[in-house]
Amino acid sequence: MEKIYFTITGTCFYYGKAFFEKDMKVKLVKEPDNEHDKEAIKVELEGLGLVGYVANSPNTVVGESCSAGRLYDKIEDTAEGTVLYNVDGGVLCYIEKE
Repeated sequence: MEKIYFTITGTCFYYGKAFFEKDMKVKLVKEPDNEHDKEAIKVELEGLGLVGYVANSPNTVVGESCSAGRLYDKIEDTAEGTVLYNVDGGVLCYIEKE
């Protein structure tokens, strides 16, 4: 299986990022009606709802992870991601593709 890495950003507008832990599962949901970004992918957690977005700017993508624009066509309308690291620039996660 191939791992595709992505960064969760914008957590400061919701619940912060301190509670994200390695191996935690997150739900990715495409948001095509987003007025600011047509390739927006929101990140949700069960019980909390929206906790951030997949980074879609060179300024917010951590390391070699994919931007939302690069990830958008590689997933269905929803996908499951796994937290890898909680770092200063965001939360680094991955999805597994066959």
